Amino acid sequence: MSAGIAIALRDPIVNWFGWMFIGWRRPFTVGDRIQIGPLCGDVIDIGVSTFSVLEVAAPGLGEQTTGRIVHVPNGKVFVEPLTNVTQGFNYVWNEVAITITFESDWRRAKTILEGILKERVVSVTEEASRFIRDASRKFLIRSANVHPVVYTRIVPDGVELDLRYVCEARSRRTSTESVCEAVLQAFAAESSIDFAYKTTRIFRQTEEGKEALRTQPPPPDEE
Repeated sequence: MSAGIAIALRDPIVNWFGWMFIGWRRPFTVGDRIQIGPLCGDVIDIGVSTFSVLEVAAPGLGEQTTGRIVHVPNGKVFVEPLTNVTQGFNYVWNEVAITITFESDWRRAKTILEGILKERVVSVTEEASRFIRDASRKFLIRSANVHPVVYTRIVPDGVELDLRYVCEARSRRTSTESVCEAVLQAFAAESSIDFAYKTTRIFRQTEEGKEALRTQPPPPDEE
């Protein structure tokens, strides 16, 4: 009978200890955005047996609320990986990849993108720098360079320019939209820059290759 009662009460006991752990260690509080296992959302309530999360979509889908409230057993904090997105540092790194053709002026494109980042996210970068200095007093967060940067990489479709910058954790989608619209407007005015996309192309070495690498066409057959 004792064994049966212990097995039957296992989950309620684990959830109660989970509630104690949440109150003691405070891995999250009401209002924090967390990810536990595959679930991501904002904590709206913490109870004795469960905590409630207002679900948000995955980062690839914009991280906007789905309107669903998910009740999670407190015991999940012992068995599932837990990420607190807004605790300690209320900002996240966001990346936007822009691919241009090999024939485009990639140096000019990179300069334009760096200018867009300076115009759109400098104020957020300054706020993030102050925030990380304040958070380092409470958490072991080392000072890091939070200034926006554009990285260059060669990919099969062309030259990829990755824009990396910090933004508020809950405004990733609006930030991406603002940067993308600025890129579209800026590149539309540039005759030396074209976006690259997956396509099929026939490359003729004798006509389009570098001068030193072009091969001479074979001589015609003599009759």
